[in-house]
Amino acid sequence: MKTHFELNNVTKKLPKHLHKFVVKQPYEEYTAQNQAVWRYVMRMNVDYLTKVAHESYVKGLSKTGISVENIPYMEGMNRILKEIGWAAVSVDGFIPPNAFMEFQAYNVLVIASDMRTIDHIEYTPAPDIIHEAAGHAPIIANPEYAEYLRRFGEIGSKAISSAKDYEMYEAIRLLSILKEDPNSSEKEILEAQEKVEYLQNNMGELSEMAQIRNLHWWTVEYGLIGTLENPKIYGAGLLSSIGESKWCMQDEVKKVPYSIDAANVNFDITKPQPQLFVTPDFAHLSLVLEQFANKMAIRRGGLKGIQKLINSKNLGTIELSTGLQISGVFTDVIADENGNPIYFQTTGETALANRDKELIGHGVENHKDGFGSPVGKLKGINIPIENMSPRDLEAYQIYEGKQIVLEFEGGIKVQGDVITGTRDLRGRIQLITFKNCTVKHFDRILFKPDWGIYDMAIGKEVVAAYSGPADAASFLNLGKVSETKTHKINYSDSQKELYKLYEEVRDIRENKIKSEEKITKIFNQLKTKFPLDWLLLLELYELALHYNFSIKTSILDKLENLKCNKSYTKLIENGLVLCHNKKI
Repeated sequence: MKTHFELNNVTKKLPKHLHKFVVKQPYEEYTAQNQAVWRYVMRMNVDYLTKVAHESYVKGLSKTGISVENIPYMEGMNRILKEIGWAAVSVDGFIPPNAFMEFQAYNVLVIASDMRTIDHIEYTPAPDIIHEAAGHAPIIANPEYAEYLRRFGEIGSKAISSAKDYEMYEAIRLLSILKEDPNSSEKEILEAQEKVEYLQNNMGELSEMAQIRNLHWWTVEYGLIGTLENPKIYGAGLLSSIGESKWCMQDEVKKVPYSIDAANVNFDITKPQPQLFVTPDFAHLSLVLEQFANKMAIRRGGLKGIQKLINSKNLGTIELSTGLQISGVFTDVIADENGNPIYFQTTGETALANRDKELIGHGVENHKDGFGSPVGKLKGINIPIENMSPRDLEAYQIYEGKQIVLEFEGGIKVQGDVITGTRDLRGRIQLITFKNCTVKHFDRILFKPDWGIYDMAIGKEVVAAYSGPADAASFLNLGKVSETKTHKINYSDSQKELYKLYEEVRDIRENKIKSEEKITKIFNQLKTKFPLDWLLLLELYELALHYNFSIKTSILDKLENLKCNKSYTKLIENGLVLCHNKKI
């Protein structure tokens, strides 16, 4: 099988419909300044996070192949990640939540391969490689947490979205792209911000996906672990943000015990979080996840499950008590006076499956116009059809070649000529196929003889309802890639000249070139042409300090002057502490 990304023992298990989200890591597009930003953030993080992060973080950095000095190559990460049963793929920014969760279910980290700009060095609203590679990857070296992440993906990928969830995803994706692009206009950003805020305030009742995304945010992204008085960081959003990793430890940020209540606490991705949840240990995360899963339609089914699928307006699946699975876009459900579904209907391409495998002869080409069927027991008969033996079926005259009338509790009536029945491996009947068939709910016609062959699903109840198809192979165009692409930044000639200087300094450091003349020359160019660039000054100072060059005093004076700019004060101060405490 040919793919546009590297296959290994983990990624080769990914279903084909996820392949479209994977992009080639644009390593050649990272500028020398991008590399310097990575190095600065990673050195700051490792220095600070050794004190405040969960012990798995620092251990995991080396285990997962994350270098402090260089932005990681995806291929290199994968070679190391496979040792712990995981892999990583490169994607373009945010991908739809269900797809994100499904990757996770297959032990695959999706890594947004863009790199934050220097203007967002402390925090970026857009997912980037610092957040994904340096935030998520190290913690999965902890086996208990890795299993929680996989299980979360497995359950989360089945969560049912509302029609508004995808609109919110697209709005947040656009806002994050615009905010990270230095060429975006204030008007563009303001309009995108207003759209996100409007949607946040008008989402209505939270869908399963919205709730499980909240749980993901307050654990995987912004989770704390330990005690309320002395928590440690394990959430990737905090681990990858030198600003928030310090801010979150302040008393101003409220610390709350983590529980299922977090599912109803929304977040704003564009701002620092005013409160965080603390789990006592990783085992507690799995406990809360199971509590939430027990409330989901995948475990409860019923009328509410079908209604959730109808409201989602997206592809979903219900499973009947016989194990028969119906996948399609659900558009209607009829319920009895007790709130039990007695008939369901899909519109458009529908597929039937058993144990997540499409039934032969029941793919979308066979049910291209939808599928409808009664649910429940026959009126006046105690034995559900699914529990009837061949002798029972004969006694009730439900067999091939017989014209019959089946009246269900709730008022659904099926009348027609039985052609055949379809059974599973255990012999339980799952479908009865009719010709010349009429299906009614009192006076309402649900199926007419001239519509063709009628396949009636067998099941006394709906035991599960969830997002997506039972068999992914049933639907060719599964999953939608956003049409809003991450912006490729256009650099001016001046910026390109600056990045060449960054490249020279990088070369000096990596090749251990001891030359005060070169450092002085670059310093003078910076003073003249790029007087506000503080990061390259720090790298020059680090080298001058290391080799004890006399130019170090002049560079330090320049850095002290730049500290007057409040935007740089803490960044420069922290960088100077690193320079004085760490060797190259």
